[in-house]
Amino acid sequence: MSTPTPDAGVRTAGPNDLPALGVVQALVWQEAYDGVVPPEVHAQFEPQAFAAAWRQALAEPPEGVHRLLVATAGGQVVGFAALGPSQDPDTGQATGELTAIGVHPQARRTGHGSRLLNAVVDTLTGAGADTLATWVLVPHEQTRAFLVGAGLAPDGAFRDRVVSPDGATAREVRLVASLADPEP
Repeated sequence: MSTPTPDAGVRTAGPNDLPALGVVQALVWQEAYDGVVPPEVHAQFEPQAFAAAWRQALAEPPEGVHRLLVATAGGQVVGFAALGPSQDPDTGQATGELTAIGVHPQARRTGHGSRLLNAVVDTLTGAGADTLATWVLVPHEQTRAFLVGAGLAPDGAFRDRVVSPDGATAREVRLVASLADPEP
């Protein structure tokens, strides 16, 4: 006898998803940026603030292919991914960027991150992208290991992102992957 498993999937986010998405992103960001940003910035990682920012982005999306995806388990939002065209001046027009990805800490290691990343690749490929790029904070070894395991690799680019009002920075490295079909 097999044990039933909850429905798990990925879909485009809608306005009704935003309160739950805000909760997930707040938890993910609080964990990810603990010790990276000063306490006053960390304190601003609240569900309502994230939900409001996503509501604005959905109401007035920027130009180009921008999508907000959610991972679900039994109808509950447990993860998210945001994508759009790369804003890096050294990438081509056919480079898409994974701008954010996160899975609720209690829903990790159950395939949600992989489903989200696959949906990002499918969306970008369908929009004509031939390369996927993303930026990862240097101390985030687990996130980097997940993305490298999925086929992304560092391309040598890095940037120092300002993370506090006083100008403190955190280093990020860029990971990339080709989305083009390999030659037969």
